[in-house]
Amino acid sequence: MSVVDRLDTQFVELAAADLIRRRRVIESRESAEVVVDGHRAINFCSNDYLGLADHPALTNAAIAGARRWGVGAGASHLVSGHFAAHEAAEARLAGYVGCAAALLFTTGYMANIGVMSALVGRGDAIFADRLNHASLVDGALLTRADVRRYPHRDIAALERMLAQSTARTKLIVTDSVFSMDGDLAPLADIAKLAERFDAWLVVDDAHGLGVIGPEGRGALAHFGLNGNQTAGIPQLPSGREATIVASIIDPERIVYIGTLGKAAGVGGAFAAGSTRVIEWLLQKTRTYIFTTGAPPLLAECLLEAVALMEQGDTRRNTLHRHIQRLRTALGTRGLIESDTPIQPLVVGKNRIALDLAAALFERGLWVPAIRPPTVPEGTARLRISLSAAHTDAHIEALVEAIESALSA
Repeated sequence: MSVVDRLDTQFVELAAADLIRRRRVIESRESAEVVVDGHRAINFCSNDYLGLADHPALTNAAIAGARRWGVGAGASHLVSGHFAAHEAAEARLAGYVGCAAALLFTTGYMANIGVMSALVGRGDAIFADRLNHASLVDGALLTRADVRRYPHRDIAALERMLAQSTARTKLIVTDSVFSMDGDLAPLADIAKLAERFDAWLVVDDAHGLGVIGPEGRGALAHFGLNGNQTAGIPQLPSGREATIVASIIDPERIVYIGTLGKAAGVGGAFAAGSTRVIEWLLQKTRTYIFTTGAPPLLAECLLEAVALMEQGDTRRNTLHRHIQRLRTALGTRGLIESDTPIQPLVVGKNRIALDLAAALFERGLWVPAIRPPTVPEGTARLRISLSAAHTDAHIEALVEAIESALSA
């Protein structure tokens, strides 16, 4: 059997395990309601948490940016592809998350697979949460460092691994908000371990930026890790006070990764940290050096997006009201504990998840079925993504449809 023919056998195996993936085609603008595969549906798939992807201010910024700069950047940032709009966006993003400097990347995946290789390599060690996003897993493996994965959110296990390591340079990497469970990493405790064991700390805040922390400034502000105490004690919507540890943590050891295609509503990503660290990343990060810069018109959009996130308390309050409404209604139905817009409903088997998603789609509700390898075997689920763009009626329709489908 040839390597090409062997694909047919592998496709059969995927189908037998209910692991075939299909794309649906959206025929309308990104919104809480979309036309997908010819059907109108309420969209509970999108990570557009603040409902900014279709905001008029971002559309106008894109149009104005295209008229001023054109479309393409023409080259990599270090050749001729770094525009004044990129420079302004980097400074604005750094200030928003409480860091000294920032570096724009074309995608969050490129940021995550590039940053770690600039900081560690052979002979070094990476300590990674077992439920980190795939881009963090791939990025860690590409460094050629020794990769140790600790059980999800297990601070004691992480401490033991760090204590046992004789690596020259250590790096801890974690999501802030885990993309499939929606729970938060214990970042204050992790940061203390990074300080104690002299390790880098890389935080992927893809699902926290714009959503948590005062004015949506993200995970570092939420946990008081950016050295900025002026905003007061950050709080989760539930009212739990974050631990302020900035006085004992050197913020220079923290590298923050923010994704801009979710709550920010645009696209791309950035790394932020001290001026010294960001300059090092500029010199050494291959996924930054060897790729064409993002269109400068997107940088213009990002300037508007940061302003909207800063001023987005009303949107965040709406979002958190939706979270509480859903959790109150479905609390006994198997939702993983989460105070974030990611609300996973674990059903176990792949086929059950697919059938449930199909039943909801028939009722005009688009909720994705998530299966391995995205989540561990036996934990297939519906991943419900809530947005400030949803209405109370949208949430009520979702609750009614899930209760009906689970009772059938």
